[in-house]
Amino acid sequence: MKSNRAQERVQEAQATEEDARLRDDIRLLGRILGDTVRDQEGADVFELVERIRQTSVRFHRDEDRQARQELESILNSMSIADTVRIVRAFSYFSHLANIAEDHNNIRQMRSRASAKGGGGMLAETLAHATAAGLKPADLRKFFASALVSPVLTAHPTEVRRKSTMDREMEIAALLDRRERMQMTPDEREASDEALRRAVLTLWQTNLLRRTKLTVLDEVTNGLAFYDYTFLREVPRLLCALEDHLDNGGESAGELASFLRMGSWIGGDRDGNPFVTAEVMRGTLKLQSSLVLHYYLEELHVLGGELSIAAHLADISDDLRGLAERSPDTSPHRRGEPYRLAVSGIYARLTATAKKLGVQISRPPVGEGAAYTSVREFQGDLDILHRSLISNNARVIARGRLRLLRRAVDCFGFHLARLDIRQNSAVHERTVAELLDTAMPGMSYLALGEDARVGLLLSELRNARPLVSQFVKYSDETVGELDVFRAAAEAHAKFGADVIPQCIISMCKGMSDMLEVALLLKEVGLIDPSGRSAVNIVPLFETIEDLQASSAIMDRMLALHDYRRLVDSRGAVQEVMLGYSDSNKDGGFVTSGWELYKAEIGLVEIFERHGVRLRLFHGRGGSVGRGGGPSYDAIIAQPGGAVNGQIRITEQGEIISSKYSNAEVGRNNLEILAAATLEASLLHPRQPAPKREYLTAMDRLSELAFKAYRGLVYETDGFVDYFWASTVINEIATLNIGSRPASRKKTRAIEDLRAIPWVFSWAQCRLMLPGWYGFGSAVETWIAENPDRGMAFLKELYREWPFFRMLLSNMDMVLAKSSIAIASRYAELVPDEELRRTIFGRIRHEWELVVRTLHEIMGQERLLQGNPLLERSVRHRFPYLDPLNHVQVELLRAHRAHSPDEQVLRGIQLTINGISAGLRNTG
Repeated sequence: MKSNRAQERVQEAQATEEDARLRDDIRLLGRILGDTVRDQEGADVFELVERIRQTSVRFHRDEDRQARQELESILNSMSIADTVRIVRAFSYFSHLANIAEDHNNIRQMRSRASAKGGGGMLAETLAHATAAGLKPADLRKFFASALVSPVLTAHPTEVRRKSTMDREMEIAALLDRRERMQMTPDEREASDEALRRAVLTLWQTNLLRRTKLTVLDEVTNGLAFYDYTFLREVPRLLCALEDHLDNGGESAGELASFLRMGSWIGGDRDGNPFVTAEVMRGTLKLQSSLVLHYYLEELHVLGGELSIAAHLADISDDLRGLAERSPDTSPHRRGEPYRLAVSGIYARLTATAKKLGVQISRPPVGEGAAYTSVREFQGDLDILHRSLISNNARVIARGRLRLLRRAVDCFGFHLARLDIRQNSAVHERTVAELLDTAMPGMSYLALGEDARVGLLLSELRNARPLVSQFVKYSDETVGELDVFRAAAEAHAKFGADVIPQCIISMCKGMSDMLEVALLLKEVGLIDPSGRSAVNIVPLFETIEDLQASSAIMDRMLALHDYRRLVDSRGAVQEVMLGYSDSNKDGGFVTSGWELYKAEIGLVEIFERHGVRLRLFHGRGGSVGRGGGPSYDAIIAQPGGAVNGQIRITEQGEIISSKYSNAEVGRNNLEILAAATLEASLLHPRQPAPKREYLTAMDRLSELAFKAYRGLVYETDGFVDYFWASTVINEIATLNIGSRPASRKKTRAIEDLRAIPWVFSWAQCRLMLPGWYGFGSAVETWIAENPDRGMAFLKELYREWPFFRMLLSNMDMVLAKSSIAIASRYAELVPDEELRRTIFGRIRHEWELVVRTLHEIMGQERLLQGNPLLERSVRHRFPYLDPLNHVQVELLRAHRAHSPDEQVLRGIQLTINGISAGLRNTG
């Protein structure tokens, strides 16, 4: 007991020290920002910022009526110009606070790694695996067939420009340098000046984009994270893991590159008319250009490093042959075979780049033949590697060459695996036009599901093409066929890894999957013998579709013709699960529960068919869209659902928060790998939840669904309340994405995309999609089960990872909410009775959920069990809350048709600042 108390005191002391250091960083950056505001905008603006901040703190703390009146008085008395200045000041503080927090997180990661003798979460998980009796050979075998794939998407919740991100990264680097270096007084003074210079530059940089993003702009923004993190950290992580499994002995061979980057940016056509075949070709060219330039630069530096003289070190015959084939005729390198070999590789890679349409800035020393495949390029690098190893130069082989070889294995000539995605309704219309044209008198759309399946299967067996060059098809059909043809071209140009998945949004039946198979066959990506070059991936999104998913896949895998396609892909079938639309459809509790049950059903079906299931989790950044800590989410999956392979979307502002800093990015990649390993090997068959747990959760879900649907879809006037009390209209004015906010031109919640739905609720600080319905569900369940009551729910929380994660995510999202601030947004609703009724229901449910969570989790305040996040939220509220208050006043002016164009600009700036302050908002 004494040792436990002593350990607790040590941990408390460490937490206090960490908190103090974080506060110091925030104060440093805040002070510099304050000085910048005073210098650039005047002392009166700086003093106004402070008055608003202090008054906002009082209002947030206890909904002080006097503070509210004072705050409204201050805001109403400001000119629009001053309002915009105030908004910029608070917005920039949110960005700077994020930098300080990230810096503190890195500090803690280093501290933990030092305390444990080095290594991050992956090393810790490997130690657990070793303690559980798993040998390095077992782990190597696991990784040989494993797949961990973060998939970047361009969903519009990242409101920051790359220009501001670059300045923020500069500030972060300066903070890091101050901590790592023992500076002289002069160096410290220079560091202070550099920080002030960076903050001033940030202050004078536009927070908002002036023009609408194109899809290729989104591609370019996404590719920046390869420069920041992926190109270097993915190879380093894999090499470090390989070393760990070698355990200091002789190498057991190279570890499989199980960590693969994926992307939807430039291939996701669902609801985005701007993603065309030409855009997809442009996307692949940009991707290829980035990775080839990286390889060429690394080769250039490698050539400088490998100055090994032939008379001082032996070389292999293969290396000698490679050097002799080099076009490099410089007399200075005549006796340096490795440099000659690298020059020859560089020349061949330059020719490859030219063949792929990539412009190269540094020319080769001579002409070389283009590589026919990435494997041929790898083969030449392997010759360098083997020659060094065989001639006692292993330490040299383990340097830049090793990381380059690993990068080539991970990224190929295509960089990231691009998924193509389209809505099932579009596929259906395309196939219907092709079939109806080829078979006069046919009406495909009039056929029932069984008849469609039979017809599609017969067409899959038929070698003749459906498309005729003599028929004029609709623009939609032409566009879809062009995309599939571009995918086939990409396979021929870059290899099969370039586009390995075709995803079907809103998949509702077998015919939706077979229609895609038919379109793939039409362009040669499926051949008549039953071999497929692409995975056909159904995306089950709504509650109803999740419930039907197991039965659909059971019937699909029983079809001989479809099973041949699956077997040709290594007997692996990927299934994507949609978190966002299921949440919008049925609420947070029911969405989470139906996803969990769907996974259980799919695991059972796939085991019966002898097919490996790979789940692709379509998680958003916010809890309302499946977000939350990745490690906890993976570990909480039902037994057998991970099984060594997992793909997860990384969306919106979550991408920059996870991957713009290389060290943070490396840690997040390790978390994904560690969680996959742990879920697959350490408890792959954890005991199924007790039957009474499942029964209770079924009822809680049913009750929560009823409460959520009752508010969102069955309350008269709710749509009007939503559009009036949130910034949904104004979000559309931001240049933050190429995709429209709604699928159709209506105000219906059903047609609204899940991203702006969640984003809007976050802006007004209600975060309704992340908690609504749970309190009512628990209240009714306890009334129905007085014998078990709260004690049973506490047992669920204690014993069941799924239930614990559900409540933990609600705890997090509620801590970022503010019912006091939300009440101000409710006042934007012009209909007083509608406002009173609906906000009254929301407030009641919010209070009920908070009380319920506290009781089940055994806590007195939100985030009591997560002190680090609690402190983070506490630090940022004084600067975040004023942005909400200002946003409300600007919305009033905008909706009163203020002619001042700065009003809308001010609203856009508040959206940026609030998003930055909350971090995982969409």
